[in-house]
Amino acid sequence: MAEITITEADQRRTTARILDVREDFEVEEGMIPGALHIPMGQLHARLSELDPTVPVIAVCRSGNRSARVADALNGAGFTADTMAGGMIAWTRAGLPTA
Repeated sequence: MAEITITEADQRRTTARILDVREDFEVEEGMIPGALHIPMGQLHARLSELDPTVPVIAVCRSGNRSARVADALNGAGFTADTMAGGMIAWTRAGLPTA
């Protein structure tokens, strides 16, 4: 698993699947436009919603949960990275949210 910057994530969001693994109440504050929301605890049950041929960028609030998710996805045959700093860094940088 690689840790990528918010700038790299922003550049790659048209070619990769942004996977937001935060809880529902966290997502209410906004998420990256076009991201797929699957809370970390539901990932195993909803893995079929991800295309294994499309790289994944896992996102959470600060980067801790998303790093664990990216590791799990890589172990399941996906290509997954985590976004350093999570949504805290994304919103501080003034990047778009929906």
